[in-house]
Amino acid sequence: MTRYEEVACILRERIEHGIYRVGDRLPSIRAVCQELDVSISTAQEAYRQLMDVSLIESRPKSGYFVLPSRVPAVLPSVSRPAQCPLDVSQWDQVLELVATERDDSRLLLGRGVPNLAYETLKPLSKTLAGLHRKNDLNGFNYDKLSGSPELRQQVARLAIASGCLLHPDDIMITTGCQEALSIALRTLTQPGDVVAVDSPSFYGTMQILKANGLKALEIPTDPQTGISLEALEMALEQWPIRAIQVTPTYNNPLGYTMSEARKQALFQLAQRFDVAIIEDDIYGDLSYTHPRPLTVKSFDDDGRVLLCSGFSKTVGPGLRVGWLAPGCYRDKALHMKYVSTGASATLPQLAVAEFVAKGHYERHLRYVTRQYQRQRDIMINWVQRYFPEGAGISYPQGSFLLWVELPADVDCVRLNERLAKRAIHVAPGSLFSASGKFRQCLRLNYAFTLTPAIEDAVRTVGELATEMVEEAQRYEVSLS
Repeated sequence: MTRYEEVACILRERIEHGIYRVGDRLPSIRAVCQELDVSISTAQEAYRQLMDVSLIESRPKSGYFVLPSRVPAVLPSVSRPAQCPLDVSQWDQVLELVATERDDSRLLLGRGVPNLAYETLKPLSKTLAGLHRKNDLNGFNYDKLSGSPELRQQVARLAIASGCLLHPDDIMITTGCQEALSIALRTLTQPGDVVAVDSPSFYGTMQILKANGLKALEIPTDPQTGISLEALEMALEQWPIRAIQVTPTYNNPLGYTMSEARKQALFQLAQRFDVAIIEDDIYGDLSYTHPRPLTVKSFDDDGRVLLCSGFSKTVGPGLRVGWLAPGCYRDKALHMKYVSTGASATLPQLAVAEFVAKGHYERHLRYVTRQYQRQRDIMINWVQRYFPEGAGISYPQGSFLLWVELPADVDCVRLNERLAKRAIHVAPGSLFSASGKFRQCLRLNYAFTLTPAIEDAVRTVGELATEMVEEAQRYEVSLS
């Protein structure tokens, strides 16, 4: 972290902890220089960063002042999905999104990948290079089916922060979190079974349901508090639900984090109806605050929670290093692992284990979460400035994904078609539903350095969305 970023972080923390309140005048540039022993240019750049995210403003001849919170005035609506199990569709749209992942000809605003350009990842590159240079060829051999003992030990240590006391033998390494989710679902279900999911829900999980002949029962979900426990209870009473799949911490795509009380209540509800929970915690380590939130798994006293996570969203998706803590379903989960991919690749496991063991992972997290929090505020500011009035915007406290709900007249699938002519791509909301709901919604990624080119792209998305609203209004006028 540069010195001006450190100064900006100190001032931001003082604002967030109420030391400087809304309307308060901040210390002068000279006072900051004296207190923190920095140059005038460093203090000025720190204040500029805080102005970029609309935390403060500069008043001519008066100084810098704290602005009101930038929490979006309008959040996305509570979802209202179908009240019955559905077959999952949308594969064509998912395939189109996946096909654009490495498309350098388009600006991909909606993909779910982290920033891989940060200096804090360099130790991992050096470790991988060192492992390749070694004459020891063990890295080219199969590892244990459950994964590298070194990595499982480090994962067990990291899990303590989420409230989980796991033994390394409780953990199995998978080829990405996607495989962990797939193993968990195949462990618990048979074709034709019903799985309850939050709505909207990660399209990768939805496609696992489709591939295994499972039906999705989408449960109403609040953008602040998460999946409706009341609606879930009614669904459990009405339908033969075999598993509950949720992403309760920094949800993809809606951004919510369930409170500890609601996570515990979710677990108790699953106990009462004797159903398993598949918990996707892939974004859990990307918390803007310390300590990170507890998992539902932390309340698990009978092994019914299968916890899925990995390093794709924190370190790098290309490593394909995920993990699963399958609880009391370990034996069957290992069988599912064997018949799908067998042992996962050895070298990435050893590299990630060393990256974590030497403390590089924690340092990387501290750096990237500060960047992501700042960039979240910038992206929200752009959306509020350029998108149609009244757009609902999520407010995640971790991760790097933003969910935006546009007016009903905007169809984001058609919007994407128009954006393609401008070499821009977003993730339309219909991807995140079994039936293709949420067509007026989209997902944006703010992990990457928010350059003027990205701002121009966001402005273009907003302008084309506004055009669609105006076209609908003109059409209504012509009918009348």
